[in-house]
Amino acid sequence: MTAVIEVQHLTKNFGKVEAVRDASFSFAEGGIHGLLGRNGAGKTTLMKLMTGQEFLSSGSVKIFGKSPVENASVLGRVCFINESQVYPEDFRGKHAIKAASRFFSGWDEAFAHELIEDFGPPLNRPIKKMSRGQRSAIGVIIGLASRAELTFFDEPYAGLDAVARQMFYDHLLADFSRHSRTVVLSTHLIDEASNLLDRVVVIDAGEILIDADAEGLRSEAVTLVGKATAVHEFAAGREVLGVQQLAGIASVTVAGLDDNARRAAADAGLEVGPVSLQQLIVSRTSGRTSATKEGADS
Repeated sequence: MTAVIEVQHLTKNFGKVEAVRDASFSFAEGGIHGLLGRNGAGKTTLMKLMTGQEFLSSGSVKIFGKSPVENASVLGRVCFINESQVYPEDFRGKHAIKAASRFFSGWDEAFAHELIEDFGPPLNRPIKKMSRGQRSAIGVIIGLASRAELTFFDEPYAGLDAVARQMFYDHLLADFSRHSRTVVLSTHLIDEASNLLDRVVVIDAGEILIDADAEGLRSEAVTLVGKATAVHEFAAGREVLGVQQLAGIASVTVAGLDDNARRAAADAGLEVGPVSLQQLIVSRTSGRTSATKEGADS
């Protein structure tokens, strides 16, 4: 399948801070891909590099096979929605929507009106006087209605309440099924978005820790629960990602168990359960130091 995004050995330094370190991955055309990690992990810096808003220190970024930096032929096919989007001083919500409708060739006016009705942002209010949630709604509307070939959502919905966030996920999935495009979704709300994702890239402290198919990643590990002695005996010598114990009952998260090993665990009297994507990623990043220094962002 054609790669829309190709990142090779990408590094970005802000002075002495290495915000992104030797990152390599690719995203295929026509999927919803997750760029996941904690706040300060380097997600926003990486997205800005992929959309030509930051200059790389070394390595390469190609979007549609070309560098995105000052490249109108690339950027005209890309929509980047950022929670901290800056608008002109006197812009109101309606001005932002109107400007987007003129910029994106695939703009769907009817869909935009549907989204405005659902999210209900005050279009006549100056954006600088909107609440965080109202600004998030403007970004979500533009990102979805743009129908850009490649759309980046950099946590634009973080200001929305749980109901509005679910509305965003529902609209994204429904519209994606009707109008396929490539979406990159950056979030630290991993469990909320996990069922949407085709591929997952996890960044932590500027490094790519995981680059995997989402379905395969979900099945990578299991949780084993039972009597502590039996759990620890079974887990001995295996890749243990996390351990919890209360009195005589223990729970361990174990990676790399095949079907035979899972049956053996069940035969040993252990309860074998799934591990959420968030649990798995937390276990992979636990104890690492995030690059939240001056110059690095989320």
